[in-house]
Amino acid sequence: MSEQATMESRVEVTERAARRIAVLIKSESAAGQRLRIAVTGGGCQGFQYNFSFDSARNADDAVFTRDGAEVVVDEVSLGLLAGAEVDFIEDLVGSYFAVKNPNAKSSCGCGTSFSTV
Repeated sequence: MSEQATMESRVEVTERAARRIAVLIKSESAAGQRLRIAVTGGGCQGFQYNFSFDSARNADDAVFTRDGAEVVVDEVSLGLLAGAEVDFIEDLVGSYFAVKNPNAKSSCGCGTSFSTV
């Protein structure tokens, strides 16, 4: 996938998410790492989001950058994440990366699982 994904397939990274990615990479001494978001089968709704840090960049990865923080998404997952926004939430429940996904028709209460039907 090209470095510059088409507008329809973009994943937006909020300023808060970019700041948190930078903090995590620095605190883990993980220079050169990127936040990888993948969608896999599972969870209570059929699909689930997986977040990990990864130094690899595969040929089919799309890269989205905000304020120096990089998020990579593989081609298959991008089909389910196109147009999504990745944010970082801090509230009384805890702190976590959250995905606002326009392709999700329903999601579980914790926001880590979703369905497209």
